[in-house]
Amino acid sequence: MLNITPAIAAIVSFAVCAAMGIPFIPYLRKLKYGQTILEDGPKWHKSKQGTPTMGGIMIAAGVAIGFVVALGYSFLTNKTLIQDLRNQLKLVTVVAGIGFAFMCGLIGFMDDYIKVVKKRNLGLTAKQKTVLQLFVTVAYLASLALAGLDTTWIPFVGDIDITKGAGLLFWPISIVFIYYMVNAVNLTDGIDGLASTITLVVTCGYMLMSGRLAMAGLNTLAAASAGGCAGFILWNFKPAKVFMGDTGSMFLGGLVVALAYGTGRPILLVFTGLVYLLEALSVVLQVACYKTTKKRIFKMSPIHHHFEMSGWSEEKICFVFSVVAALGVIVALLPIYLNW
Repeated sequence: MLNITPAIAAIVSFAVCAAMGIPFIPYLRKLKYGQTILEDGPKWHKSKQGTPTMGGIMIAAGVAIGFVVALGYSFLTNKTLIQDLRNQLKLVTVVAGIGFAFMCGLIGFMDDYIKVVKKRNLGLTAKQKTVLQLFVTVAYLASLALAGLDTTWIPFVGDIDITKGAGLLFWPISIVFIYYMVNAVNLTDGIDGLASTITLVVTCGYMLMSGRLAMAGLNTLAAASAGGCAGFILWNFKPAKVFMGDTGSMFLGGLVVALAYGTGRPILLVFTGLVYLLEALSVVLQVACYKTTKKRIFKMSPIHHHFEMSGWSEEKICFVFSVVAALGVIVALLPIYLNW
C-alpha cells in the first residue's frame, strides 16, 4: 500500500508556511522589522530597504507542524514512520537533526533581532556566531556518536569505521564541514528566492535519497522541508514580500546538514549542496585574493552578486543556479540508485 506520510508532511508544511504569510508579514511590517540594505551591496538593492525579514520563522513553523502532523497520522495508522523511529539511531538522527536545525535557526534569529530591533547593522559578531555554531555542531555530532553512529559511507568503498584509527578524523573534519555548509547556505540567501529555491531542489533530492534507503523518518523530514521551502517561495520570489533572514537561512543550513548526516552519507553533501559550496568558496577566494594582491576575482561575492552585476536578472540567477543544484543532486543520487 502506498505510504502517503511524506506527502502529508509536505502538504501541511506548504499550507502552513504559505498561509502564515497572510497575517505574519503585515505583523512584521507593523513592528518595523525591516531589512537594512548594506552600502556595499548592489545599488539597486536599495529599493528593498525595509522589506520585512525574519520570515524564516514561517519555514520553521511549517516544517515543525508538517512533521508533527505526519507523525500523528503515522501513529494512528501504524505506518512506516513510527516503525522506523523505533530504531534508536534513526530516531536520534531525526530528533537531533531537527534540534540542530532549530538551534541554528535560533542563532540566526538572535542575529536578526540585534540587526532589526537593536539597530546594530552587523548583528552578532563573527566571534559570537562562530562560538555558538561550533557549540551546537559539537553537541549534534556528540548525540549521533552516543546513539551509535560508528560508520560513514564512501562511494565505491562502502562503510568505514569512524571509531578508531584514521576513521576518527571523521569527527574533526565534520565539525569544520558542518560549520562551512551552514554558513554557505546563509551566504546563498542574497537575492529574492535564491536560497529557498535552491533548498527546495536539495530537499527534494534528499526525499529521493532517503526513500531509496528506506529511511522513513528522514524521508518525512525532507518532505516537510521541501514543503516549507515551496510555501515560502510564494512570498519570497521577486519582488519579495518578506526575506527569510539569518533565522531562515541558518535553519535551512541546519536542515540540509541533518538530512546529509542522517542518511549516513555526508560526503554526498558536496554534490547535493554544490551551489552552497561554490557560493561560500567564491567569498573565500575573493577575500584571499584581495588580501594578497589587492585585486578581486569577481565583481562582487558571493558569486550570485557577480552574475547580478554582470547583467543577469534575479530570476535568471535563480533558474540557472537551481539547474546547477539539480545536476549536483543527480550526481549524488547515482551511487545510491546504482548501488555503487
